Amino acid sequence: MENLVLVVHLLLALALIGVVLLQRSEGGGLGIGGGGGGAMTGRAAATALGKVTWLLAIAFICTSVALTILSASQASDASVVDGDALLPPASEGVETPSAGDSLLPPSVGTPSDTPLVPDAD
Repeated sequence: MENLVLVVHLLLALALIGVVLLQRSEGGGLGIGGGGGGAMTGRAAATALGKVTWLLAIAFICTSVALTILSASQASDASVVDGDALLPPASEGVETPSAGDSLLPPSVGTPSDTPLVPDAD
């Protein structure tokens, strides 16, 4: 469901960009801009392109709200700040090394008390 709303949202965004770019730059789009249309009302004539822009903008806002609601319903109650709350519970059979143990792999054929020094060749 969320993927379907996301695809519709992206298509609406692209259509809204296209419709806005098609509008005239001298005050025809959404009633904003420098209007020298001769009318003293301050409101530009509603063109078909302006109505489509409003329709796409309202649909874009609705899909934004729908995506917010869908993602909030799927979110968990754990917080990133809690830290350990997001980690899976530790199983009982796994041994974790203590701070005193060496984290190096054991070497083959050498006693464990000799230090591991890399060769120069």
